[in-house]
Amino acid sequence: MASAVIKCKAAVAWEAGKPLSIEEVEVASPKAHEVRIKVVATAVCHTDAYTLSGADPEGCFPVILGHEGAGIVESVGEGVTKLKPGDTVIPLYVPQCGECKFCLNPKTNLCQKIRVTQGKGLMPDGTSRFTCKGKQIYHFMGTSTFSEYTVVADISVAKIDAAAPLDKVCLLGCGISTGYGAVLNTAQVEPGSTCAVFGLGGVGLAVIMGCKVAGASRIIGIDLNKDKFAKAKEFGATECINPQDFKKPIQEALVELTDGGVDYSFECIGNVGVMRAALESCHKGWGVSVIVGVAASGQEISTRPFQLVTGRTWKGTAFGGWKSVESVPKLVAEYMSKKIKVDEFVTHTLPFDKINEAFELLHAGKSIRCVLKL
Repeated sequence: MASAVIKCKAAVAWEAGKPLSIEEVEVASPKAHEVRIKVVATAVCHTDAYTLSGADPEGCFPVILGHEGAGIVESVGEGVTKLKPGDTVIPLYVPQCGECKFCLNPKTNLCQKIRVTQGKGLMPDGTSRFTCKGKQIYHFMGTSTFSEYTVVADISVAKIDAAAPLDKVCLLGCGISTGYGAVLNTAQVEPGSTCAVFGLGGVGLAVIMGCKVAGASRIIGIDLNKDKFAKAKEFGATECINPQDFKKPIQEALVELTDGGVDYSFECIGNVGVMRAALESCHKGWGVSVIVGVAASGQEISTRPFQLVTGRTWKGTAFGGWKSVESVPKLVAEYMSKKIKVDEFVTHTLPFDKINEAFELLHAGKSIRCVLKL
């Protein structure tokens, strides 16, 4: 049975736009169908920074952020059958209950079982397991990995190979899986394709890796920061371009460079103007553009309907279309057998109490992923 309340360190976001504060928090024992996890490593992702900025309409404060983590199950609540203390796990912001109509439909991975409470920063019973200085602290994306211990729903946990290095595979909790899956699951890129990848951060690099695995013959990386080009080529980009080097809109330049447009394009930034450019750089008749980046609240996409009438397809993806509980262990296995890169995404490793430095590296464009060891 679950033990008592655990006191531990966590990085608390007391309010939007302020640095995180390392605090002692109390983490309650898991209730029915919940699991308490000792977090061993966590990374900082743009989504954490987006919510911290105050731009996220679902952002609740005070909150413990973090959704790219890995750890060990410390205790389980009643009714938990598939996990036990000592299991090596990755918490999942997209759960997989296996029962809702979304889980039963092969076309989607968007399990809705706990969506409403998760979006409000609460556990499925509508309460929080975190307190600090007598105040309730909200959960984030159902994971809250910026804490030495966290409590998550049992449907939000993937049990993985115990031999996997947690300071690396924590990245499979979001960014790498998202980009890689956007190619394999959402776009279903075929061998010999021409692909364009807008934005060469962690997700964009994962998209490039996916395009290479899928057998694309031409992979064009696009970014305003030329410093990112060398890394993109290491991951498989065949060429890289900077939109500022052209006198015409980037979509027109790409249509010229590729004899009519690319077969597949991927927007990995979250910029609605770039989303339009990505669609319009696709080939007439069959081009597919996938939106991977998350735009700010209230923004809208636009294009001329003729772009779609003439055979282009606009798609979106969340967590790369992976059904999480069953897919993440397979992604870990692919990494362990060297089919996919993970180590190469980690540019910085810091102790947990330097978490604000990790955010600074992210904003400065100096890190692809910074991993914090707890």
